[in-house]
Parts: sequence; C-alpha cells; structure tokens
Amino acid sequence: MAKILIAGCGDLGIQLGLTLVENGHEVFGLRRDGSKIPPAIKAISADLNQERLNLPENLDYVFYTASAGKYNDFAYYQAYVSGLKNLLKGLAGQKIKRLFFTSSTSVFSQSDGEWVTEESLAEEHNFSSKRLLEGEQLALKSGWPATVVRFGGIYGPGRTHIIEQVKTGKAHCMEDVYSNRIHSDDCVGVFCHLMQLDSPDSLYIGVDDQPTLSCEVYEWLAEQLSIGTIEHSEPTENSRLMRSNKRLSNAKIRATGYAFKYPSYQEGYASLI
Repeated sequence: MAKILIAGCGDLGIQLGLTLVENGHEVFGLRRDGSKIPPAIKAISADLNQERLNLPENLDYVFYTASAGKYNDFAYYQAYVSGLKNLLKGLAGQKIKRLFFTSSTSVFSQSDGEWVTEESLAEEHNFSSKRLLEGEQLALKSGWPATVVRFGGIYGPGRTHIIEQVKTGKAHCMEDVYSNRIHSDDCVGVFCHLMQLDSPDSLYIGVDDQPTLSCEVYEWLAEQLSIGTIEHSEPTENSRLMRSNKRLSNAKIRATGYAFKYPSYQEGYASLI
C-alpha cells in the first residue's frame, strides 16, 4: 500500500483518488473546500496558493492535478506555477518516489495536421502554454523523479460539452481540422499504470489511438443521436493560425503496456449517450 497525495483534487483528482483507494492505497486529497472530496479520500482543506501547507509525512507518490478556474494569465500562473512552488516547499525533506504533473497537449503549437510525438517541439506560443511549460519544468527539476503527462481534450461523465452542442443544434465544425481526445477513465488509467512502472520516462502524451477530423466526430455523434446535419465551415487563414490542428501519437504510452479502455471516440462517446 502506498501513501499518496493528490494536490488540486478536482473532478479528475477525485476520480483518480477513488480508483487508488479501491486498489488498496491510502489517499489524501488537497483542495480549497475539502468537503467536496468523498469520504474515501482523506481531505485536506487548503489553498495551494498559501505559502505554508501542512502536508502528510512519508508520502510515496504525489499527483498534481490542479487546473485553472479561468482562462487568463493570472489564473494559469496560480494553478500551474505558484501552486506547485508552494507544494514543493511543503514537501521539502520527504523522499517522494515520483511526482506526476498534469499538463496539456496545448503546449504543442503545430497546426498543419502533422503527427506530433513527445520529441516534437513544445513552445510558449501564448500565456497558457507558457505557464504549463513553467510548471512542467518546476516538476522535472523538483529533485524527485518526476513524470509529466500532456493530456489531449478530456471528455467523460460531466465533460459532455460536444454532446450537448449536438443535442441542442448548436454544433458546428471546421473542416480539415484534426482533434485529439482522451476519456477521463483513461486519464486515471494512464496515471495508475505509470505509478506501477519501475522507472517511467519523464514525459508522455495522453490521447487515445485515433486522432480524428473534428467534423467526423460531430457527424458521428449526430448520427448516433438522430440529429440533423452539422454545420461545416471552411477555416480562414486566421483561424488556421489560431486553432490547433495536429495528430498526436500515443505510441510511447502504449509501448509501456497500457491498453486503452476507450481506444477511440466511438467507444468513449458511446458509453455516454
């Protein structure tokens, strides 16, 4: 049994924590309002942006799953930089076996539909990517073994925005634009799998097997829901520059032996509709 801390224990952190408890581990969850954490997880009510954090001793693993509440630079700095700095200070002196940091594939700025791997260039192309990359470096230079997982678009229970758009007739898609996603069950699966490896690498991309044109996903959902046609639009030159358009490879995480519960959007969305 391992002693595990999940810092920034929101929806994903809770799902991870409950799975780890089911697997026999002792799990602590830290968030501002600890009353929102299920009883199976030992709640710590604390703000990651307070400098002195009272944390459990003798931790084996730490998962940093904080997310920004708003899309602005200050919120991203608090979530991915200052919060992590304070956590690392609070953990000083402990012998952590591995620190896991939740990042995003949005740090990849490729936009021509090309294939992207962990070796591809990630760069600061806006404030969000800048703060995410800062957080990654803090984790990797923490002094403990660390692994960053860059997840694609996460969907699952409570994350059904696209389904609701299709149902309400508000869905429209941009032609010739690739999208990449991962079911929240597989986010948890990836983390649990990596924790069990003797020496996981420092970086993995977390997406399913099937990068897919966005319009294909919308059209498939419309068919499953017996909804009319989806509005298509041609990308403008400006929207091409602004919108992500890449195919993300999960070959590295699959090579470690991880088998996806939902290898494509068809299986994943079918479980939700």
